[in-house]
Amino acid sequence: MSLSLYQIDAFTREPFSGNPAAVCLLERPASEERMQKVAREMNLSETAFMVQRQEPDAFDLRWFTPTTEVELCGHATLASAHWLYERETAAAGARISFHTASGVLHAERDGELLWLDFPSEKPSTASTPDGLYEALGGEEPVSVGRSRRDLFVRLEDEETVRSLSPDLSALARIDARGVIVTAPGASDGADFVSRFFAPRAGVPEDPVTGSAHCALAPYWAEELGRNALTGRQLSDRGGTVHVRAKGNRVALGGHAVTVLRATLLV
Repeated sequence: MSLSLYQIDAFTREPFSGNPAAVCLLERPASEERMQKVAREMNLSETAFMVQRQEPDAFDLRWFTPTTEVELCGHATLASAHWLYERETAAAGARISFHTASGVLHAERDGELLWLDFPSEKPSTASTPDGLYEALGGEEPVSVGRSRRDLFVRLEDEETVRSLSPDLSALARIDARGVIVTAPGASDGADFVSRFFAPRAGVPEDPVTGSAHCALAPYWAEELGRNALTGRQLSDRGGTVHVRAKGNRVALGGHAVTVLRATLLV
C-alpha cells in the first residue's frame, strides 16, 4: 500500500521558511511503531497523523518527531488545519476539532490567518539548573522559569537571542522537553522574540514552535500589559506567531504554505 504525505511550511507566508511539518490523513489508525518509523523517514521536527472521527470536522491527531511522540505541537497542528481547509476536507467556515493527548484543540480560519486554541502554560519562577550558564555559551539569563514542559530563559535583548550559539549536548542534559530563550522585540514589528532548542526530543533547534508560545504569550502579555502580541522566532528559517492571551487559553495565529506532496511506498 502507499501513504500520501504533504509537507507544509507553518507560521510563514513564504515557502522554504517557517517550520515544515509533514501531514498525513490516515484511513484508519496506525500503530505507534508505524507512525514513528514514518516520522523518522520524513526527518522533520514533526509529522502529524490524522484520522477522521464520525462527527463533522473532527479528527484524532498525533504528532511525532524523528525519535518520539509529543503531547503538544503547534506548527504541525496549524499545518494540519491548513491542509484540511486547502483540500476542502473541512468546510471553509468550519471550526475544526482536534482530539489529542493535550485535550480537544480547535482551529478556525479568520481571513488569511489560521487560529489555534491552545492551553496557556504561563511559566513560574524556577532555580537555574546546573550548567545552564555554560550551555548558553556564557550568556547570563535575566530570569529563569519553567512552563509545564520547558525551561524558560529570558535574555537581555533581541541581538543576544539572535546570536546565541548554545552547547546542545549540555542543553540535552537539562531535565525539560526543551529550552525556550526569549527577549523583548526590537525589529520587524515583533513584540518579543524567541528561539527553541529541544535536543532531548531529537530537535536540536526548532524553526518555529507553536507550543512554546503557550508559555511566551502569557509571560509577555503580563510584561508588556497587552493581550494581543506578535512573536518572531529567530531561527535560520524564521517565522511569525500572532498570540492572544485569554486566561487559561492562548490563541495562536499564523499562515501556512503547502510545498510538497509525497507518496511513501511501503
